[in-house]
Amino acid sequence: MIIAQISDTHISAKGLKTYGVAPMAENLECCINHINQQSPKPELVLVTGDITATGKVEEFKHAVDLLNLFEMPFYVIPGNHDNRDLVLSTFDRKTCPCETKTKLDYVIENPELRMIALDSTIPQSPGGEVTEVQGAWLDGKLSEKPTQPTLIFMHHPPVNCGVLETDVDGFSGKDILGEIISRHRHVEKIICGHIHLPVNTRWQGTVVSTAPSMGMQLALDLKMKRESEFVLEPPAYQLHYWTPDKNLITHTIVVKSVDGPYFF
Repeated sequence: MIIAQISDTHISAKGLKTYGVAPMAENLECCINHINQQSPKPELVLVTGDITATGKVEEFKHAVDLLNLFEMPFYVIPGNHDNRDLVLSTFDRKTCPCETKTKLDYVIENPELRMIALDSTIPQSPGGEVTEVQGAWLDGKLSEKPTQPTLIFMHHPPVNCGVLETDVDGFSGKDILGEIISRHRHVEKIICGHIHLPVNTRWQGTVVSTAPSMGMQLALDLKMKRESEFVLEPPAYQLHYWTPDKNLITHTIVVKSVDGPYFF
């Protein structure tokens, strides 16, 4: 089974660049075309938040027009740049099959790898959270199938990554989530976005990873002395390959012109 992940698309209104410089619509379309041409094709795509630049109606309309170019099912969760109500009103129930309107949490059932969406957003805040109610819901869902390999996807990574977006913005309810994850050993991975960098780390007995953005790469400053800055790079996405041996392998794919291939 192959799952594609795109994150932090930051789509502006049609005809506009994000922050006046980043061609995010073109980058997203480039990645969509690349994913559609993969062989074998991914079974589905997970869009892990910050779909829009500022959460406006016209940005969501532009984003859904682009995302509908996928030739396979895709699923969305909000990021801190998005408006939760507009996510609900823009995307249909196949794309965001949420179980409540308070938080856009849901389950994608699959015989090979079960997937659980967690809405980690806080309205009008850059930081993340998992509430006690969400924790109880997640614990219940994980307990339903205690031997089923499971992937959790959310926008905010629940660990400090040495960047302002995690260490300063914060994550409320990290202990709630961590205690639940530590008890459910069948959680193969938690995949996230938010920090515009690919990161991997062990946490509570599983692995947390983040996907790169669609071309707005965070300028890494582990001293955290500068304000958040980004540089323009080729767009990228990730492929998560659940192998026949039941290993979850993650590949980061950068979409750019290359010279080759050549034989070793």
